[in-house]
Amino acid sequence: MPIRYPAPLVPGDTIAVTSPSSGVTDGERARLEFAIAGLRDRGFNIVVGSCMDGTRHVSAPARERARELQMFLTDPGIRAVVPPWGGVTAIDLLPLLDWEVIGEAEPTWFVGFSDISTLLTPLTLLTGVATVHGNNLMDTPYRAPDGLFGWEDITALSEGARFTQTPPGRFRAVGWDNYLTHPEVDEMTLDTPGTWSRFDEGPEDVDVTGRLIGGCIDTLCNVAGTPYGDVPTFVDQHAPEGLIVYVEASSKDALTTCRALHGMRLAGFFDRANAVLIGRTRAPDTEYMTQREAVLDALGGLGVPLIGDVECGHVQPFMPIVNGSLGRVRMTRSIRSLTQTLV
Repeated sequence: MPIRYPAPLVPGDTIAVTSPSSGVTDGERARLEFAIAGLRDRGFNIVVGSCMDGTRHVSAPARERARELQMFLTDPGIRAVVPPWGGVTAIDLLPLLDWEVIGEAEPTWFVGFSDISTLLTPLTLLTGVATVHGNNLMDTPYRAPDGLFGWEDITALSEGARFTQTPPGRFRAVGWDNYLTHPEVDEMTLDTPGTWSRFDEGPEDVDVTGRLIGGCIDTLCNVAGTPYGDVPTFVDQHAPEGLIVYVEASSKDALTTCRALHGMRLAGFFDRANAVLIGRTRAPDTEYMTQREAVLDALGGLGVPLIGDVECGHVQPFMPIVNGSLGRVRMTRSIRSLTQTLV
């Protein structure tokens, strides 16, 4: 069964903003408005939902958040849904969404990362509709460094398009931008040199293809093995060429990451993986284990390339990945690249 891609996003289209997990506080509203203004300047119409409150850990009761998200994903007048950011409990929406109705609707681009992985990845697994694991709305004003794209660039592509991203060679090792005092920041502080590294001890050169699927370890570990995280069935239906799985640790310590990856592996999340990409992380090591050791402990036995320090996590910069697209990963002495084809 082919992957279904939403129509290219063009000026004049409508983008919906809703918070399926955490909302936006009053102090953060200036950043939200700045991000929305940037999209309007590019010619998009913006609709902001009612599930946006930031006074608690979720923006609204679960049924209200599910109703609004499903409404936006199935409204033919909405061409993309972009939450402000993630949170902690988007998982409570999974049994409340009508996945059959969403799958039968004209596909809509759904963009985000972190806790939004809890919704993006099941949407692709259950419906075969492509989604974008990428910089969310509050990160959208940042200019992408050389080698990378923003989600706005990728969602503008037509089905069949191919694009390649390469690591810019620098990342942000410390600190965060304060949106309360600097809501207009649009330049990433990439203060440290660094690029992809090989976690396993296989041959140096890598050139593999596969359907891309993955997301945040901290949240997807709770979904893997459930009807909403059924990777083996997705492979049978959509990925005869196998997978390139990408994962990234947000904030959990290395021992917790290790346990989560073991559970995901036992649940079949890495079945038919031709390679695994591991996002760069600032999540803490422990006295007994580093984050790199956690990956090797859980996934070293897969016998596939494990490529780490990829820009697909919570550390700036951001490399958007289209769930469901056909990926090609190359890593040699002179080449590090991820090519995605929307087929």
